[in-house]
Amino acid sequence: MTDILILYYSRYGSTARLAEQIARGVNSVPGCNARVRTVPAISNNTEATATIIPDDGPLYVSNKDLTECAGLIMGSPTRFGNMAAALKYFLDSTASEWLSGALSGKPAGVFTSTSSMHGGQESTLLTMSVPLLHHGMLLVGIPFSEAALSSTNTGGTPYGASHLARDKNDLTLSDEETQVAQHLGQRVATTAIKLTVTN
Repeated sequence: MTDILILYYSRYGSTARLAEQIARGVNSVPGCNARVRTVPAISNNTEATATIIPDDGPLYVSNKDLTECAGLIMGSPTRFGNMAAALKYFLDSTASEWLSGALSGKPAGVFTSTSSMHGGQESTLLTMSVPLLHHGMLLVGIPFSEAALSSTNTGGTPYGASHLARDKNDLTLSDEETQVAQHLGQRVATTAIKLTVTN
């Protein structure tokens, strides 16, 4: 099986809902498996530590997950037009993978969730892409041949999947958001398979 790592941070659950649909898209591609991982929250108290295994949900990501994956789809809620600190904190620990080129040449995609229509979805997707480009990854966006991009009035962009959660309790994805998320998973997985065959 070809593993696609879906790595995300979710505070209230909206980004986790997108990750679930992206995983469905990955798993719909024959020979592909979604490996879903998250990161622990960051504390203001520098002495605080998270448990090794979360109480519920997916396992915390390890650097080994990066080296073992054939592709990466990364997600975060929007924080002032950028990814959340918890995800950035993990990425800052990946210098050895950068030096070894562990992610170089692998396909990648990004996803996010915001509480307002113009709350920074696209800037978050673009800024999350920057460290992936530094790692030498091949960004896979969503083309407008995906019909949901032209009909959505909630989330979904050519830069990646997104969800418009008008409040922190709005965990229901629209039909278009679901379609775009699944399509992103399928595109990254299909690209990973093609790259594996050609290498």
